[in-house]
Parts: sequence; C-alpha cells; structure tokens
Amino acid sequence: MKHKAYLYIIPALLTLCAAMATGCSGVKGLKAPDLDMPATVVAGSTDSLTVADVAWWQFYTDSTLCNIIERTLENNRDLLRAAARIEEMRQLWGVSKANMLPELSATVGADYETNDYYKKSYTTDPEYDLKVTLGWELNLWGAMTWAKRQGAASYKASVEDWRAMRMTLVAEVASAYFRLIALDNELAIVRRTLITRQEGVEQARIRFEGGLTSETVYQQAKVEYASTASLVPNLERQIAVARNAITLLMGEYPTDKLNRGYLHLDAAMPQHLPAGLSSTLLQRRPDLRAGEQRLAAAMANVGLTYADRFPRLRIAVTGGFENDELSGLLQSPFSYTVGSIAGSIFDFGRKKRKYQASVAAYDQARLAYEQSVLTAFQEVNDAIVTYRRVQETAVLKTNLRDAARKYVDLAHLQYRSGTLNYIDVLDAQRRYFEAQIGVSNAVRDEYLALVNLYKALGGGWRVKTSDSQTK
Repeated sequence: MKHKAYLYIIPALLTLCAAMATGCSGVKGLKAPDLDMPATVVAGSTDSLTVADVAWWQFYTDSTLCNIIERTLENNRDLLRAAARIEEMRQLWGVSKANMLPELSATVGADYETNDYYKKSYTTDPEYDLKVTLGWELNLWGAMTWAKRQGAASYKASVEDWRAMRMTLVAEVASAYFRLIALDNELAIVRRTLITRQEGVEQARIRFEGGLTSETVYQQAKVEYASTASLVPNLERQIAVARNAITLLMGEYPTDKLNRGYLHLDAAMPQHLPAGLSSTLLQRRPDLRAGEQRLAAAMANVGLTYADRFPRLRIAVTGGFENDELSGLLQSPFSYTVGSIAGSIFDFGRKKRKYQASVAAYDQARLAYEQSVLTAFQEVNDAIVTYRRVQETAVLKTNLRDAARKYVDLAHLQYRSGTLNYIDVLDAQRRYFEAQIGVSNAVRDEYLALVNLYKALGGGWRVKTSDSQTK
C-alpha cells in the first residue's frame, strides 16, 4: 500500500513547492548594459544605409580576389573548427531541452542467491525481474528553464562567432592580397629602374673612357645601380612570405604560384562611403551580437545557480514483473511509485557563493559587452578618418610623382647641355624612383583602408545562397 500513500503526498508537496517558488528570482537585481550610444556612428553623418550591406562578392570587384576568398571560406581550418563548435553547442542545447522531459529506463535482471549459514539449512533465493521506470524531475524553481536558455544563448553565440570569423577572414585575405600585389608592383618599379640605371652606367662608362667625364661620374652611376639592385632580394622574400600567408588562410600548403591581379594605380576610389546609423551597428556586426548572446548566457547561469540553491523534486513510477520463478514471471505484476525531495540542509554557503560568483561573472560579461561596443565605435571612426586621410595622401603622392618625372626630364636636358652636374641627374632619378614607390604604397594603403572600413562596419560575413553552410 506504500505506493498509494505517495499518490496523496506528492500533490501536497507540489502545492508547497509552488508556493515557495512564487516571487523567487535570482536575476531581478542584475544591471543591464549601459550603452548610451551616440545618435550617429560618425559625427555629422546622417546615413540611413551602410556600405556593409553590400555582400563581399559584390564589394570586391577583383574576380581573382573573390576566388581566393571563396577558397578560404571553404578550407580555412579555423573557420571549419568554428563550424564544429556550432554543432557542439547545438547538441548541448538539445540536451538541456531534453532534460525537461521524462526519462524512461528499463531493467532486465536475474539473481540467484545461495545461503549456507552456520547451523542453518542450505537455501536458495532466485529472483527474476523485468521493470520499466518512468522518472521526471519537476522544474519547480526554473532551473531547467534557465539551463535551456543558457544553452540557446551559447548556441547563438557560437553562430555569431562563426560569422565574425568569416568577416575577419574576408578582411584578412583582402588585405593580404592587396599587400601582395603592391609588392609585385614595387618589384616591377625596381626592375624598370634597374634597366634605367644600367643604361646610365653604360653611358657613364662610355663618356669616361672617351675622356668626356671623370671616373667619379662613372662610379656614382655604378653605386646607384648597386643600391637599386640590392632591393630585389628583400622584395622577393617579402612577396614569398605574403604569398605563403594567403595560402595558409586558404588552408593550403605554400606554393610558388598564386594567381593574382595587378595594383591599379589610377583606380577611382569612392569619396564617400555610407556608415549607417549607430542603432544598426549592433545588428550588423556579428562579434557584437555574439557578445550580446554571451551576456544572455551569463544571465541564464545566474538564474540557474539561484535555482540550484533550492531542493529538487523527482517523481518515479516503476512497473513490471518480478518473481522467484522464471516460468511465472509474466504472471507476477509489480509497481512502485515514489516522490523525493533532495536538497542540502546546511552546505556552509557553497551554493550561495556559487550564485554570487555567477553574478560576478555576469558583471564581467556585461562590462566586456559594453567595452566591445565602445571599441566598435572607435574602430569605425578610426577607419573612416584613416580612409579620408590616405585618399588625401594618395593625391599628394601622385602630384609628387608627376613633378619628379618632369624633374628627371629637365635634369637630363640640362646635363646634356652642360649646365647641370651628373650628381644632380642621379638625385632627380632617385627622387622619381622614391616617388613611384610612394604612389604604389599610397594606393595600397587606400585599398587597405577600404577593407578595414568595410570590416569595421560589419561587412564581409554574409554567405552566398549557393554556399552549403548555414546562413
């Protein structure tokens, strides 16, 4: 008759626990993030749209670069690992959801006990049983609900981390690509200059041997040639290193060949790129969305540790068959119902301290989220200022290059007419060479600034519709 008594006790326990749970919450006192964002991302900007809404395969018009980015997003090991992390968090979230459901278990057993006690007759005590147990832990204090919320937030954070990694990889690949083609262009400038320097050495030799100039002029020409030639090995090394960096991002081994385009020195860069509103920056950047989900997970953990301070109620119903004769097993029904409340009476403050620690962890997550938002706004402002200034620098460097080219032409004319020393010709050539390198670097910096601005605004994480991975 014991199981009937439990049927009366359990409803009373449920009523008592429900009354105790009323009004209990461990997250009411948690402080919300203090963002206090400005009205616009950049002072004076009223853009309602943003360049970050443009998909990366439309933003980067170089088809070779787009192909490299696609291969990177398919094979990069860090991105694949982040995708595996998503699956891990999804499965753990499923566990937290399944914990709210009853659990059904079965037992099939056979026991054959023999007893031969002192001064007692030999006895046997066989037992056979086939039992099924349905157990369910009631979600009295919301612990399971908080656990499910924590699992959902952790899963969503892993998805946003994956998207943030895509955004970062697209930017890293694009930056590495523009650095590589800028190095290619610089090497081409050096090699063209070497041809000019070789011609100058040959002319100086002929004039020296003909007695038209002193040996000093000839040696000066040789010095300029050697100085320029010494730049080639280092540039070739930098190109190899930059190429290897790209193949590593692509998840491939180093190679001597990597298809790439050219640095277009006369490419027209957009003068203004819309930054969008500050209220949408939090939605566009997946790293900020990931921080928001981690904050939600920390809050759920506070609720979970608070609920764990209270006893747990579990109900179990077992039914089946049990007999000491196998032949009569199915004619011997068995049932048992039990309800139990388990909890610490006195744990020296362990659970309370665990709850307080989770509150402190929430504060850390909140402050980290606030800092990430501040950092995001700083990155956007820095990127916009940098983009504007490098454009100004590129214009000035181009003017300097054009002036240096005219200086070289005039220096050659005056040298041939005898009104200018050869050292002045070499100085003009040197300045023109440096000006060409300056323009190449300035255009490279324009591309890099454009990439950085696109990333800072939250562009580059979108997935093509043909991509097999989850959006």
